[in-house]
Amino acid sequence: MIRFLYIIGLCALALPVWAGENIVLRTGFTLAADRHEVDGGTIRIYSGDGVTEMALSLVARVEIIETPTIPASAAPTAALTSAASVAEPQATLPAVPELTPAQLAEAAALKYALPAAFVSSVMRAESGFNPAALSPKGAIGLMQLMPGTARDLGVDPHEPAQNAEAGARYLHDLLAKYEDRPDQVQLALAAYNAGTAAVDKYHGVPPYRETREYIIRVLKGWNPPASAAVAAANQAVER
Repeated sequence: MIRFLYIIGLCALALPVWAGENIVLRTGFTLAADRHEVDGGTIRIYSGDGVTEMALSLVARVEIIETPTIPASAAPTAALTSAASVAEPQATLPAVPELTPAQLAEAAALKYALPAAFVSSVMRAESGFNPAALSPKGAIGLMQLMPGTARDLGVDPHEPAQNAEAGARYLHDLLAKYEDRPDQVQLALAAYNAGTAAVDKYHGVPPYRETREYIIRVLKGWNPPASAAVAAANQAVER
């Protein structure tokens, strides 16, 4: 298990015949819930004993799942009717504008159980939150996905929501790859920037100035004390 990941409290799956709700995020990801409350720009989502708060702007719609009502006189086969055949009313939510890059980062982080500030800091370092960013090496979009990486992950890198989610997924996979290392986060960031082959070649963060500065930039946006420690270590190595 990745050490610094936190657990989202919405992991219970709603059975088809239970009353409940599907909270559909604007990225297409769906959370199963018992009920929700809207408080200004915030939505609280309740599932079992857990509650999760997020920006209302991340939610596309709420689908209400109703328990089918089978009349006593109905034919026996009617009792086998799937809940999928029952209409799912949708709760009305206030109209919201399109998701900003920062909100896409937050939604992607939620999907892959990563700290939102971490994914947001990577996105800022990669593209400056520019969905149309294109690097000289061909990296595309918010999370600067290389075409081969996007192809492997099965996403369209030019579509901001898919780009953000694929970047978060790749970060998650890299963190899992280095989960037994004390410098797990630094190695994952180095691999995201320079590739896993470079990390394997040098058995750690490669001695590339661009990569080392990239790691410090991401950590500074997410965890300033950690970035200071890494910067000090880099200066010691350079001496």
